[in-house]
Amino acid sequence: MAEPDRAVSPARVAAASAAAGCVLAGTAAVTVAVVAGPGPGLTGYVSEAGIADSGYAPTYRIGVFALAAALLLLATALPAGLRIAAALLATGALFTLLSGAVTCSAGCPLPPFERPTVADLVHGGASIAAMVSTVLAMLVIAVSGHGPPGLRRVARLGVAVALPLAGSIALAMLAVGRGSLVGGLERVLLAVAAGWGLATATVLGLARR
Repeated sequence: MAEPDRAVSPARVAAASAAAGCVLAGTAAVTVAVVAGPGPGLTGYVSEAGIADSGYAPTYRIGVFALAAALLLLATALPAGLRIAAALLATGALFTLLSGAVTCSAGCPLPPFERPTVADLVHGGASIAAMVSTVLAMLVIAVSGHGPPGLRRVARLGVAVALPLAGSIALAMLAVGRGSLVGGLERVLLAVAAGWGLATATVLGLARR
């Protein structure tokens, strides 16, 4: 039998399995909206697939809401010793939900090179906060002594890739603004976060007492 802080209850296993499904469904929906929608490709933000004028906006929002559900389910699935990480994931879920509910305007303008609307600032701020919360949750899991060893290995790999990417995006947004550099880096970071979520859900879903 596993140690108490490393064991995963049947309810948490079920939550992890549901989280994996939500990650796959949400990622697929957002990808379809980005690829098939009228957005500017790699030169724009992923969020541009969800603007009101896009015919794929409902698909995009469904995908974002599914990813928010995945974060909340992952928070539920984590072992009891990882309460801080669970709280960060729950926070990330709430900000992801807000990001999907508040639509940005065409181009999703952000400072310092563009003039955003209030909705743009809310959407952009929520999106950034959701990613920051998720990366911090990875970091907490990576340095924690709780949970299955595979959980920490996945988190360490996620942090090793996500932190430099997040820092690069922040610098690029301040230095050059919206463009292919920021757009490409954003897509890679989102892919890393989705991969981490799926891998984490799989580790927890396969765990047994």
